Amino acid sequence: MKNYIEELSWRGMIHDSMPGVEQHLIEEMRSAYIGFDPTADSLHIGNLVPIMLLAHFQRCGHKPVALVGGATGMIGDPSGKNTERNLLDEKTLRHNQSAVQQQLAHFLDFDSGNPNAAEMVNNYDWMKDFTFLDFIRDVGKHISVNYMMAKDSVKNRIKPGSDEGAAGSDGMSFTEFTYQLVQGYDFLHLFKHKNCTLQMGGSDQWGNITTGTELVRRIDQGKAYAITCPLITKSDGSKFGKSEGGNVWLDPARTSPYKFYQYWLNSSDEDSERYIRIFTFLGHSEIEALVAEHREQPHLRVLQKRLASEVTQIVHSTAELEKAVAASTILFGNATADDLRQLDEQTFLDVFEGVTQSEVSRALFDQGMDIVAALATETGFLKSNSEARRALKENSISVNKSKVDETCKLTASDLINEKFVLLQRGKKNYFVLRVT
Repeated sequence: MKNYIEELSWRGMIHDSMPGVEQHLIEEMRSAYIGFDPTADSLHIGNLVPIMLLAHFQRCGHKPVALVGGATGMIGDPSGKNTERNLLDEKTLRHNQSAVQQQLAHFLDFDSGNPNAAEMVNNYDWMKDFTFLDFIRDVGKHISVNYMMAKDSVKNRIKPGSDEGAAGSDGMSFTEFTYQLVQGYDFLHLFKHKNCTLQMGGSDQWGNITTGTELVRRIDQGKAYAITCPLITKSDGSKFGKSEGGNVWLDPARTSPYKFYQYWLNSSDEDSERYIRIFTFLGHSEIEALVAEHREQPHLRVLQKRLASEVTQIVHSTAELEKAVAASTILFGNATADDLRQLDEQTFLDVFEGVTQSEVSRALFDQGMDIVAALATETGFLKSNSEARRALKENSISVNKSKVDETCKLTASDLINEKFVLLQRGKKNYFVLRVT
């Protein structure tokens, strides 16, 4: 068994930990859990740090438990939130749980049958039949209101003079106020039934997690532990895990592997040095060598390329990584028409996002579309027919990355994904024809 705390420490993945946790984990195989929000049918890269906590935990010989918060998802965690969330029905939560498990399986071994094989649980399964009266009698009486009010997640939401009952006001509903008790009970339940002695999460979860350790101590006279990881930020102050289009998701239907790869490839030098420790399984010596190589020749972007490759391969697959790398060379490399044809429709649109498009009739392609018309009359890519002819004579026009002259006619055989043609003037001036 590897020393889990040492592994997290050199990777910069520990924010807070309870005294004695390192010795506790050295003694024998332990079980730990992390809760995941089931309000979407995909996790996003903001979830990757807790996922990596569980993955390293398993690789160090321990047993990870992934908890999907079907019950807590019906309440809404107030930590770091200014307003309450919309609540989801059970059918939606069950669907989301299944999708989340499929994504976690890229990082965790659920199926080997080994003693430390990962498990997934849903707290709705033990909360659904727990009556309100039973809960406040058996759980609520053990934690004082003063203790709950002292938590940052509560203090930050309750402001003097606010009318908590008014629609849209500041403050916190009783529903959210009880969240820490429900999450705390999860820890108690898993302590009793799964021998879970450790809960982990982001640093904003410290208050909720320690409520759980208190319940274990007060109700079961047991000893439970907590570890939190830092909340990831970007060096330029912008929010980690966000792109111009919103969240960067693990589901390829929401964020294509190409865009996913590009997000990591565009990391700053400073960020990539931190990220490669946190988001990959590369060892200490290999990472130190990569960092040293990058600092000597930062223009080669060695760290960013390795980071993007490692994370994309884990989340998607080797095949999707290869496609993303190939797609990344199309704008600035020596790509060919065959390279373009390898792109699926979504990746094609992602690669040429922001490039001006014009719709043309399929009938024009059926009869053979004159290249001058394609460049000017029908699209406005170039200002006039004379400018189009001049560019063609200068040999500066390409169709699907192949040079053409004035005799070229576009036909259905030129269509990529049966609907696109890529026009190009020079090296960087692109235009997309979309056939309708």
